[in-house]
Amino acid sequence: MLQKKNKCNSRDHGGYSSDGSWLSGVMKKVNKSNVGTLPDFGNFCIRRDGNKCAEEYDRYKGTKELMPFAKGVSAKSYNFDSNGNCVETDYDKMLKIVKESGFKGYVGIEYEGGAISESEGILKTKALLERIQKSL
Repeated sequence: MLQKKNKCNSRDHGGYSSDGSWLSGVMKKVNKSNVGTLPDFGNFCIRRDGNKCAEEYDRYKGTKELMPFAKGVSAKSYNFDSNGNCVETDYDKMLKIVKESGFKGYVGIEYEGGAISESEGILKTKALLERIQKSL
């Protein structure tokens, strides 16, 4: 059963954990194979102003910095255009970063938009991932 996740739940992310440079630096210092990251395409907010992100870290740069330590990846979507592409994240660009890192693990799917049901959002994200995977 899918659990509905409110957009506000993303508030537990942010600050230092959304700064790819800082977090990759921590991973280098920890230097343990059983410690890693979970790059999340939608969680690179450095500073919030209420429910809005006031300062965002570049999601592509952050993902690239975190991929050497990734134990998993979270493909997060909010909105889709008429072609089935995520509006907030360029999945072609993001999945090239993931592939070029040599990552062979799991990609989880999250949908936090409000325009369609969570189930439909997850299925649209899955279809987007599968479509791009074929072209890589």
